[in-house]
Amino acid sequence: MNVNQHTPMASPYGQPQPGYGQPSYAPLDGGYPAPYAPYNGPASAYQPGVPPQGPTRGPPTSAPPPASAPQQYNQYTQSQGDVQNGPPPMTQAPPRPAAAQPYNQGHMNMTGPLPSYPQHYGPPPPMQQVTNQMTGMQISSGPPTPAGPGYAPPHSSQSPISTAYSAAPQPSYTQAPPPASSAPTQPPPLGGPAASQQYYGGPPPPSQRPFDASLPPTSQQQFSSSAPPPTSQQTFPPSSFSGPMPPPTRPQAPQVSQPQPPFSTPQSTFSSAPPPVSQPGFAGGPPPPAQGSFPPQPTPPSSQPGSFPPPGPPPTSAPSGQCNTSMTQQQQPPSSQPSPYHSGPPPPRAQMPPTSMGQSHHLPPGPQGPPGPPGSLSQPPSQPGMQTGYPPQQNGAFGPVRAPQPGYAGPYPGQQNYGAPAPPPAAQKRLDPDAIPSPQASDMPAVQKSRHRIDPDAIPSPIQVIEDDKAKTTEPFTSGVRGQAPPLVTTDFQVKDQGNASPRFIRCTAYNMPCTSDMAKQSQVPLAAVIKPLATLPPDEAQPYIVDHGEAGPIRCNRCKAYMCPYMQFIEGGRRFQCGFCSCVTEVPPHYFQHLDHTGKRVDCYDRPELSMGSYEFLATVDYCKNNKIPQPPAFIFLIDVSYNAVKSGMVNIVCNELKSLLDLLPRENPELDSVVRVGFVTYNKVLHFYNVKSTLAQPQMLVVSDVSDMFVPLLDGFLVNVNESRQVIESLLDQIPEMFADTRETETVFGPVIQAGLEALKAADCAGKLFVFHTSLPIAEAPGKLKNREDKKLIGTDKEKTLFQPQVGFYNNLAKECVAQGCCVDLFLFPNQYVDLATLGVVPVSTGGSIYKYTYFQAQADQERFLNDLRRDVQKPVGFDAVMRVRTSTGIRATDFFGSFFMNNTTDVELAGLDCDKAVSVEFKHDDKLSEETGALMQCAVLYTSCSGQRRLRIHNMAVNCCSQLADLYRNCETDTIINHLAKYAFRGITNNPTKAVRDTLVNQCAQILACYRKNCASPSSAGQLILPECMKLLPVYLNCVLKSDVLLPGADVSLDDRAYLRQLIGCMDVAETHVFFYPRLLPVMKLESESLPVAVRDSEERLSKGGVYLMETGLHLFLWVGASVQQELLVNIFGTPSFSQIDPNLTSLPVLDNPFSQRLREIVDSFRAQRSRYMKLMVVKQEDRSELIFKHFLVEDKSASGGASYVDFLCHMHKEIRQLLS
Repeated sequence: MNVNQHTPMASPYGQPQPGYGQPSYAPLDGGYPAPYAPYNGPASAYQPGVPPQGPTRGPPTSAPPPASAPQQYNQYTQSQGDVQNGPPPMTQAPPRPAAAQPYNQGHMNMTGPLPSYPQHYGPPPPMQQVTNQMTGMQISSGPPTPAGPGYAPPHSSQSPISTAYSAAPQPSYTQAPPPASSAPTQPPPLGGPAASQQYYGGPPPPSQRPFDASLPPTSQQQFSSSAPPPTSQQTFPPSSFSGPMPPPTRPQAPQVSQPQPPFSTPQSTFSSAPPPVSQPGFAGGPPPPAQGSFPPQPTPPSSQPGSFPPPGPPPTSAPSGQCNTSMTQQQQPPSSQPSPYHSGPPPPRAQMPPTSMGQSHHLPPGPQGPPGPPGSLSQPPSQPGMQTGYPPQQNGAFGPVRAPQPGYAGPYPGQQNYGAPAPPPAAQKRLDPDAIPSPQASDMPAVQKSRHRIDPDAIPSPIQVIEDDKAKTTEPFTSGVRGQAPPLVTTDFQVKDQGNASPRFIRCTAYNMPCTSDMAKQSQVPLAAVIKPLATLPPDEAQPYIVDHGEAGPIRCNRCKAYMCPYMQFIEGGRRFQCGFCSCVTEVPPHYFQHLDHTGKRVDCYDRPELSMGSYEFLATVDYCKNNKIPQPPAFIFLIDVSYNAVKSGMVNIVCNELKSLLDLLPRENPELDSVVRVGFVTYNKVLHFYNVKSTLAQPQMLVVSDVSDMFVPLLDGFLVNVNESRQVIESLLDQIPEMFADTRETETVFGPVIQAGLEALKAADCAGKLFVFHTSLPIAEAPGKLKNREDKKLIGTDKEKTLFQPQVGFYNNLAKECVAQGCCVDLFLFPNQYVDLATLGVVPVSTGGSIYKYTYFQAQADQERFLNDLRRDVQKPVGFDAVMRVRTSTGIRATDFFGSFFMNNTTDVELAGLDCDKAVSVEFKHDDKLSEETGALMQCAVLYTSCSGQRRLRIHNMAVNCCSQLADLYRNCETDTIINHLAKYAFRGITNNPTKAVRDTLVNQCAQILACYRKNCASPSSAGQLILPECMKLLPVYLNCVLKSDVLLPGADVSLDDRAYLRQLIGCMDVAETHVFFYPRLLPVMKLESESLPVAVRDSEERLSKGGVYLMETGLHLFLWVGASVQQELLVNIFGTPSFSQIDPNLTSLPVLDNPFSQRLREIVDSFRAQRSRYMKLMVVKQEDRSELIFKHFLVEDKSASGGASYVDFLCHMHKEIRQLLS
């Protein structure tokens, strides 16, 4: 291991370590952002908008602002260091800073103008102005540019730092394009990216600079400087917009840039992702200088064109008016949208915003006219900046265009130029979407005329973000840098442990925690970690080392009892150490003493895992054992329901046959040795049957206990046995059970006494263990834990609905407590044909760290494969027993809340009778004091458990994160997937005590507060019509909408109460990768398969499906193969062996094994997907227009759901409306 790299670790995190310095981040170049950049595609739409954000102010800015901006920008860069992880893209690093920079500062540049900027909405600014504004609208991450721009620099990835999405954005693009005619030529040379830069406009460059000054520019600048335009270009293409590529034409926009410089800049900004792209191009050639010029920006107005020399001219040449038109067209082509708007995206935006945004208030197009002619779009010609581009933008960020705002207008109009120097084309400024008139009817495509609609390509795409992150992650992730955000869970990467736990063990919602509780409350970003203590690591990563300190046991802090780790600072020549958590000084035991080197590190630092690694294990001494006794090896007890339903469905037969071979697969540490786990067998219906399978017997013996009200185990010797010693007797028993109960007529079952029986058997053997319960029906027979059917559809949606998620009786809570005390974990396999009250039956499995598997309407033929794969994995997987987990933190924060499958007797100890490799526990932190930016925040998760070989161990995971006093730094270092995991668990727990509507409203409100805080404190000032999202949170709305639409919170008519209780309990212990694919399924086009790589996924929307295509969808619980009605015959023959669509069997649960490369590769992909998940996913073939398509469409989460859930576009508009309400 390259521990050396980690050297810094030795010193306490607090110390400045090379690795930790923020600068280091910079290099990281916030991984996230980059991904977004790709967004480009849509971005393009955004892009326009973006620029406005930063630029608006920027351009107006007179020369001075720019100057400052640029500087800031640099500063940021460094400090920002963006938390983003991942290799820094190009030179992005610098950009990051932007994010870090105080956004405000950036604004400050604009100071004077900025304010007006918003105003400009109000007055009907000149058309141009409007246009600019619009561009501003865009969704760009740009707006935040202040920070964002900096971000941008990282550019592709970074720029995102704040993404402003706005419908309008696209328009902005448009504007630029107009110049197309003149500029275009130039841009083309630039190349996609270049173009895009240009499209900021040749002149734009200057403006950009000014922009820079504002914020947005930063990103651009950085970008440019850092990278060659090419990069940006690349990005561009990446962006989904490839179609829109035209952006390049946009470059012409530069013309537009005319005076607009700022505007242009904004554009770049806008596209958070895209802009980078464009910017880079920009940067590529001329831009860089421009950047340099940033300061000069002031000139931009006039010099703009000059600035970008090449583009400049075109821009100039393009008359503003002309620009519009040409631009539109140009753009359009890319989009392929006819509307003059310019490519599709913009228009939609425009439309959309209005509707949902609430921006509707913007005046109707007509009114808007004032700013520009209503026709403004077309008008554009008159105002170059404005031109069509703006319309789309108008929705600007996401809102529809709104009439000029009274408040704003005053200042803006005049200000337009913003800064003294601004060129006349104030228009360039980003248009305020609001300010802009709505697009003229004539400009809009027919559909649009009928209703405003946002182009889905103009809003943040999960696929783009995922692909960008993959492209950015080329090196192994080394965990030595404090506060470094890891690659996304969807990225395949290798981890090198250099002092912080691998992201496979711990993922945080924020890698830069607020220093104070006030700041945390203000942002509303949940501070949490999702911990998976026994996570399975890939074969190319080393398992945690086991450290044995002998009888003395692990070295710990005297006061807080934290275990020895890289955050302990050795002092006084190594004789004592100071705790990184509580600062207490503790003597080093003589046997552990070691001298220090010249840096204050122990000489043996890299020879000891506990001093150099983030994760490791200690062998625990007898003091850590229950009752101070070395534990016995664990036992597995199989309890099989033999009532009529169980026998008739074939379940009993399948379980008994499978157990014969499964007994050879019991968990063991050393594959060479036999497992030490003992086994026992019970069958039951209304009474319990225990079996004596002692190795000395010729035949198994059955002992029946019919008094289920007072459960006891009728035999001690012969119930729990070693598999190898008693194999013959066990196999004889498993052959006889199906025959014995083949003709049973008993339909009633018990459940409570079954678990009591297993618990009593483990108590008698004085060991921990696991019960595997195979159960079919609601336990209505007279016995402890008897239940009644309380399913009542009339309660759904009422205040009493919450009672349906609470256990019916208190019996199971008490039973669970007893099980945990004994180390008795329960796994429940359910085979229900009707309501079984899973909310109550699941209490014991959930409280003991067990799992629940549910096979509704189980049919041997169709469901056997799924059940047997689940059972095999459940029996074999690594598991720890009698576990206790405690999370310690450094002074300033503490763990206050826990989510998952466990039991808690007090406020600090998480008790798990069983803890397997799939279980995750979420921990929420709250401030109890101030944190310092120097020392950061530390957390240590310690899990004491008994391994499956009977050894008592301590597994330690350490994590250090940064602390920040600027909100911009917090927003730059968040991980949306982890936030969604935490919010979902929080919400799903909440429905047991609150109406589901209240829970959903709470989620929406928290998300709106998170984004409104960013908009208010970190983004550069811009029109309220703009939706501005932080770069690394731009997917928060789409993912949150998926949580809100889930069956748990918004059930369809066909979703049973048991299904909802099942999903609720299942998600409670999922890790981040599992919740990601559950809420936003993976949808792969499989028409063309290559031997090595997977095809790039498409977004979860019906409009992304082609009739001639075949798509594979994975949800984590299901696999669907959707087949279009007009698929080529060759493809059907390769997959199904039949040339006819009508001959495909819709009941297939597995793909036919055909001897052709395509069939083999498709089956390999299906197998690889299944191998990645903890549960076996059954395959369902869905033919287009078939009845089963309704089930498939339920998982197309970007569309409206049958149960009333909003589409992504509509929810984004709703979110924007909520944010605006909070800000007003």
